[in-house]
This record gives sequence, C-alpha cells and structure tokens, in this order.
Amino acid sequence: MIYLDNAATSFPKPETVIREMNKCMLEYCANPGRSGHKLAIEAGRAIYNTRELLCRLFNIENPMQIVFTMNATDSLNLGLKGFLKRGDHVIATSMEHNSVARPLTALKERGVEATYVKCDSEGSINPENIRKAIKKNTALIISTHASNVVGTIMPVKEIGLIAKARGIPYMLDASQSAGVIDIDVKEMNISMLAFPGHKGLMGPQGVGGLYISEELELVQMKEGGTGSNSEYLVQPDIVPDRYESGTPNTVGIVGLGEGVRFILETGISNIRRHEEELTRRMLQGFCRIKGVKIYGPADEKKQTAVISMNIGDLDSTEVSYILDSEFDIATRAGLHCSPLAHKTLGTLEQGTVRFSIGYFNTPGDIDKAVQAVESIARNA
Repeated sequence: MIYLDNAATSFPKPETVIREMNKCMLEYCANPGRSGHKLAIEAGRAIYNTRELLCRLFNIENPMQIVFTMNATDSLNLGLKGFLKRGDHVIATSMEHNSVARPLTALKERGVEATYVKCDSEGSINPENIRKAIKKNTALIISTHASNVVGTIMPVKEIGLIAKARGIPYMLDASQSAGVIDIDVKEMNISMLAFPGHKGLMGPQGVGGLYISEELELVQMKEGGTGSNSEYLVQPDIVPDRYESGTPNTVGIVGLGEGVRFILETGISNIRRHEEELTRRMLQGFCRIKGVKIYGPADEKKQTAVISMNIGDLDSTEVSYILDSEFDIATRAGLHCSPLAHKTLGTLEQGTVRFSIGYFNTPGDIDKAVQAVESIARNA
C-alpha cells in the first residue's frame, strides 16, 4: 500500500522507535515514580529523557514544564479548560480543528466568549486581524500552526509578537507541525504548546504533550496518585505531577522520545526539505489533470505536506474509496474534523480528498498517486 494519510497518523515508524519500545516492555517497563527498585527508577529515567529531548526540539528550558497527555486533543482540553475562566475572551482562527472549536463551544456555558478571526479562501490569516479582535478581557490567543485540511502555515511568530505586546498568553496547536516545522517557544512567544506524539514526532498513538510556561497556572482536569506528596489528600501543586495523575504510558513516552531523537539526528530541515520536494511534485502533477481542483496555497513553501483536492463534483469519500480499493492508496476524505476550515474554504458540502505526505514516502509514491487521480478523473 502507498500510505498518504500521515496527517492522521504517521506510518511507518522509524525502526529505532519500535526497537526501543520493545526493549522497554521486555526489560524495564515498571511503574515510574511509584517504587524505589531498579526497574521503576529506569522507567522514570526514560520518561525524563523524553522530556529533555522535547526541550531540545522546542527550545524549552525546564523539562518539568512538559506535561504528558494522551494526545493533542487531551492537551488542548487541559490548556483551554484549565486556563480560561468565566468572563474571559479568547481569540482563535476560522481554520481550527474541532479539538479547539469543541472545547471553546463547551466553555461558552462557563461564560467564556470566543472570537474566530476569518481566514481567506486559502486558509491564510492576516495577523493584523488578530490584533483588531483583542478586547479588554482577552485572556488567550490560540491558533493552529498548520491547517490539517490544506496545510496552510500560519504566521505564528507574528501572532506571538502581537500577544506579547499586549501581555496575552499565546497557545499553539502544533498537531500538524511538530516534527515537521521548526518550533521555538521563546522566539515565537508561545505560552502553551499542544502536540501529539503519533504524527510528525513519529511516536506511537496514545501519547502527546502540553508545554506550559512557568508564568501560567492551570486548573488540573483530574486528581489521583502521582507518587509525590502522597500524605496529602489534595492534588500536589508541583509541575508536572499536578497534571499527570495515574500511571503514565511509559512505553508510549519512550517511543515518543525515540521519535524525537530520530528527528533531531535526521535534522528537521532535511525532513522539511524532503516533504517540500514531494509536495511540489504532487501539486505539479495534479495541476495537469483536467477537472482537479486544489485547495489552499498550492505552494510547498506556504504549506505542510498536506494537499486537499476534489475531482469535479465527485463525492470526496467515493474518490478516496476508489483510491483505496482499486489503487491501494490510503488517503482521507470528508471534513477531517474541521468544519470551520471547510466553511472557510467553501468545501463544507463536498469535503475534500486529503493526501498527506510523510518522510518515508518516495517520488514513486507520488507519481503513482497522480496517475491514479488522473485515471479516476478520466473516467468520471
């Protein structure tokens, strides 16, 4: 199979990720922080090593400010619901995933107001419109780093500067960018960074993280055992324990760490360059096919390796089904859990067929995908 659904989950994983996860399960996967024996200490050390690797990747100073979660959705819920309170105003964009839009909708019942700043038909935003949306009670600005629908890269540094100038925390959803685009929390003035482990970071499913600036304090979403301050019945206020109740996903965190190590050793610029080349190749191929419409910037420099398209009026899910059943090519079709983005793009009714390229794809994969789309378009 040609796998072109990396925006949902990267596949395959680096061999080193699988190898280290197997080693963890076989040799030291005890309960970290709960016991004093050698296996528990080794498990705790492995988790801390992953925190340090993430610090290197994102230029974070204190490893303890990284909280491990189940996924980016978990991280976004913790950040939004743990920080915002009644009377607060939050600014987001019209390209946000439901992992942002749904928590903000739920927060309306708690008296939190949200403004979605309109993006253009390519999914791009003018940072000045973010500035204009700021109110006296604006407590947070949040944006995706790159659209999961069309890959449009947002002007994160510019938004961060606006937030800093007004003393407003800036939260970044890096679901589609972590491991693919350089992220520097200091340079970009990011106060909270939500990321999944299973996409660009090349780790397994079931693990993600949230960086929380030392200047912020969040209300925890759950209470329970942390292995620290066990004599008290209240949740400890030390970070990350405050937000990490219960036994952690040790083997998943170890896999995430190895994914990050692979990225650091390969070089994020090399990963980005490879994906840009393949994106350009696919865009050029699709542009030559009659009846194909491409959404978003259609420029590999302005987007991640995500290409959304349609063939005439064909149902997007039908096209994706044909690609899978007849050509053995994996894509994703529909609304991609981002109705706000599709409304912005004008594709809410038809959806799109999304091709998302990964580091392990080849030029041959791209050529076969273009040939398959050409065949479907010819017979439409």
